[in-house]
Amino acid sequence: MKIYTRTGDDGTTGLFGGGRVGKDSPRVAAYGGVDETNAAVGAARACGANRGGSTESRGGRPGSADADLDADLQRVQNDLFDLGADLATPHGAKAESSIRRIQPADAEWLEQAIDRMEQELPPLQEFVLPGGSPMSAALHQARAVCRRAERDVVALAESESVGAGVIAYINRLSDFLFVAARAANQRAGSPETRWTPRR
Repeated sequence: MKIYTRTGDDGTTGLFGGGRVGKDSPRVAAYGGVDETNAAVGAARACGANRGGSTESRGGRPGSADADLDADLQRVQNDLFDLGADLATPHGAKAESSIRRIQPADAEWLEQAIDRMEQELPPLQEFVLPGGSPMSAALHQARAVCRRAERDVVALAESESVGAGVIAYINRLSDFLFVAARAANQRAGSPETRWTPRR
């Protein structure tokens, strides 16, 4: 299969299941933002892998910093592919039966993962600055990208139908990425820097 097709040279792109829209359409912006979020999560996982130390015996990727966090992030990346396909497939499209729509249970899984990570973290009493370990900084960046994707999804929902679980999932995902960033710092032994407003 060739990477280039030349069909988008006129500024349009094909939706899954048929139909073409402009590359600046709200639907393309929405699933494009989801794709950016997925790439940012992948970059964060790579930062964890670069810390060294094999976790193969715990079920993670060789060299990953924390097998359980890496496994959660891998699931998130897979779910984001599902979310992208969901957004790229208008309701009623012929290809609808061949994709998995995001469900409320997907957001519930994120909540459970958040609850697990928060058990190991000190209570959050102040705003913290993004940063710390490389993986934490990358997760904070993924969180910010996710928030932008959420804005694009909400904008799409104002004019077109989106699945019942979509907005809840991407809203909860930014919360998950924030807590994951804190957990990455905690596990790396990197202190969090609190926000100090200038008076």
